[in-house]
Amino acid sequence: MRADDLDHKELLELDPDGGIIRFAGQRALLVDAVAMGLLRKYLAENFGLTAARTVLTQFGFANGWRMAEALQSEFKWDTDEDWLRAGTRINTLEGLFRVEPGSNGALSKEGATLLASYEAEQHLLHFGRTDVPVCWTICGLKSGYFSRSAGKEVYVLEDRCLGKGDAACHFIGRTREEWGDEHAEELRFFEPTRLKACLDVSLHRVTETLKAAERKLSERRRALVRVAPDVEEPLGIVSRSAPMRQLVDLARRVAQVDSTVLITGESGSGKERIARLVHEQSTRAAGPFIAVNCGAITETLLESELFGHARGAFTGATQDRPGLFEAANSGTLLLDEVGEVSPGMQVKLLRALQEREIRRVGENKSRRVDVRIVTATNRDLAQGVEGGTFRQDLYYRLKVVELHVPPLRERRDDVLPLARVLLAEAALRMKRKLSGLSPGAAVQLLRYEWPGNVRELENAMERAVALARGSRVELDDLADEIRQAIPRPVAIQGTVRPLEEVEKDYILAALEANGGNQTLTAQQLKIGSATLYRRLKSFGMIGVRRGADGRSTAG
Repeated sequence: MRADDLDHKELLELDPDGGIIRFAGQRALLVDAVAMGLLRKYLAENFGLTAARTVLTQFGFANGWRMAEALQSEFKWDTDEDWLRAGTRINTLEGLFRVEPGSNGALSKEGATLLASYEAEQHLLHFGRTDVPVCWTICGLKSGYFSRSAGKEVYVLEDRCLGKGDAACHFIGRTREEWGDEHAEELRFFEPTRLKACLDVSLHRVTETLKAAERKLSERRRALVRVAPDVEEPLGIVSRSAPMRQLVDLARRVAQVDSTVLITGESGSGKERIARLVHEQSTRAAGPFIAVNCGAITETLLESELFGHARGAFTGATQDRPGLFEAANSGTLLLDEVGEVSPGMQVKLLRALQEREIRRVGENKSRRVDVRIVTATNRDLAQGVEGGTFRQDLYYRLKVVELHVPPLRERRDDVLPLARVLLAEAALRMKRKLSGLSPGAAVQLLRYEWPGNVRELENAMERAVALARGSRVELDDLADEIRQAIPRPVAIQGTVRPLEEVEKDYILAALEANGGNQTLTAQQLKIGSATLYRRLKSFGMIGVRRGADGRSTAG
């Protein structure tokens, strides 16, 4: 039999009832090319590129050797040359690459030129362009096949590759002696001892990383127990208040489906943390979570950031670059401040969401992406639709499910537990041992309105930790605006209190916050000192004394 006579229609045997596929007489599997690319990405991210290359090269070698044995036993070849060429023909029929017409074999003096390498394509998708050839599995595959069929050790190396920007991939096969010392480092990837050494080093690195993460978590747990022993946050979110409990429950439910989510809420309220919760509780948790602030990037740069660009697409684009949609493949992409996106960019974003494919800047072909989109904004997008600044079709495409994060002033039950968690984290970062909040400091944290929400509370706790003189945060360690906060009048147990009673409590609280200083209290209440004096007298205050500076204080 001649190698050119091989035809995929005759080689492929399907058994739908038995679930078995045979190719060239051997059981075969249909494996998605992107899945192989994700395997490469996983190996590289967890064990390093050197270990990944070693594993894929030796996997390819074993596969090629096995294929040569199978083709020898399955077919009777006219010549040994046909047996050698059959491997390349089978690889082409399997969809691994395409041989350039007129190209000589890899064992020839000129080498072989291959087009459409699936491996180079996947490396570009997950890593972008590199400086070295990346068809490691194919090199191993050809080396294993030639070594078995030629009856001697043959090693195929790649000197040009689509993965590093060349027009095609080029392979040359030589014996170890013919390669000489110049390529000794590349040949080491075929050695079994190299695999063990790489995995040992990678395993040691992973072990040390896990130990460091465990130590960090243990330190955080001890700090949290010391400052806030009653706080439990298994999901990383403090949710004592009813609004937050409802939000967390809804977020966990929507995480189980792959719908687009719109997260709304004031700036600093914790929208990104809710987005991370949706990701961590979803089936995409093993994939990447990538966040981008759309409001911080101009329209031109945002398109390139999200969709990527081709080399030469604009000034400074010296190489192909995948965008965040591709980087977040199989994971979640958070588009923060989506309300700031320009009308022109809204059109492109809508198409990407609807078609689940993107087109890099400067390219004509579209690329499929598998990514969940979560968006966040502190704007009222419905008003933007009415005002014509935000597309209605994009608004409804984003708002499949809306999660509204309540401001901190509407979740008072969360203020102290959250403050203690943030206090513990700040103390851990600054290497300070603090036992918690004093009663006076805790009261003022509850009185304050927190216009900056959780972000402001985090900054307040960091400041307090930095300034604390003792083993706990005192009232004086808080910022002026927090110390001067007075309670907001509220109805108690659903009843409406008499206005006179509310006024009395409010004035006395303001006076207490100012240390009894009537002059300052009157200024803040925007009433005259005489009016305040009469109010205090009507409240039954015993008397009034003068301070050394002449200011009136309640006595």
